[in-house]
Amino acid sequence: MRNYDFISKYDALLVPDIVALLSQIHEFKGEQAKLMGTKEDTLTQLVEIAKIQSTEASNKIEGIYTSDERLKKIVREKTMPKTRGEKEIAGYRDVLATIHESHDYIPLRPSVILQLHRDLYKYSGLSIGGHYKNSDNIIEEMDADGNKAVRFQPVPAWEASEATDRLCAAYDEALRDPALDPLLLMPMFILDFLCIHPFNDGNGRMSRLLTLLLLYRAGYAVGRYISIERLIETSKETYYEVLQESSDRWHEEANDYAPFARYMLGVVAAAYREFNDRAQLLTDPELSKPDRVREVIKGTLGKITKAEIMIKCPDVAQITVQRALNELVKSGQVIKLGGGRYTAYTWNRERD
Repeated sequence: MRNYDFISKYDALLVPDIVALLSQIHEFKGEQAKLMGTKEDTLTQLVEIAKIQSTEASNKIEGIYTSDERLKKIVREKTMPKTRGEKEIAGYRDVLATIHESHDYIPLRPSVILQLHRDLYKYSGLSIGGHYKNSDNIIEEMDADGNKAVRFQPVPAWEASEATDRLCAAYDEALRDPALDPLLLMPMFILDFLCIHPFNDGNGRMSRLLTLLLLYRAGYAVGRYISIERLIETSKETYYEVLQESSDRWHEEANDYAPFARYMLGVVAAAYREFNDRAQLLTDPELSKPDRVREVIKGTLGKITKAEIMIKCPDVAQITVQRALNELVKSGQVIKLGGGRYTAYTWNRERD
């Protein structure tokens, strides 16, 4: 059985680029704290968007979909889930809300992980929720020709409970050492959790929910405003590559956490950068709503759709966004691309 020991493996991760990411995130955390202290009411407009994006993206990674309209209604609790996929989406919504609202009172314990997993499946009618796996599972990958191959063999079912107990105990022990940064312990824990793969289903979604919980409990609240799950979903090819790289020789306790840690810290840093960009747009008193539409397009390399603009300007009405777009196109500052549902816009950089 594997020995979980974060303390002895920690120093190997203190390489220049990872340390630089840690420093960046520490600085971002301080900047966010200042904004939250003075502009919290304004920033709450980002919270609902992040909830919708997180619920959609984390389920999308696992091939669970519904329509955009149904997704928003489910997340806002305006309708009951109908399909199996929608029931799992509703479960994710509830666990996400629990973590957002009560993270200070949710310690990382095996019993807590089981309760969160139970709630993930509470609408599904399936008996697997809140129980460790009862049969061995494998992690497969499929090549371009549709051929499946085993990528990783997790711990056997009989070992899942004890492995999770030992993992949580090792993490708790590492947290008590003031010399160890919880931000760096987070990806180490998540990688081990995924390698244990303690459940019959829902391991990936649980790993992302636990990522948010660990960030919150370490004092990093960016996931409240920016969807960590969306950033992972949009880079999922890289996510799977680094997961495979860092899980190699895991059973022999010779794996390298660095690729996965580097990736996850990069995601957190990207979330903070996006938060800063959006917060500046929302809180700058000198920018009118049309000015903010203009700045969003100007700050985007390549094209952007009206829907994407509205996500970045959550308090700007659709009619105001459209009016601003019409004026910007008419003045030549913005170029309109395509038409109909494929319409997009780009800043006319030839004029700069």
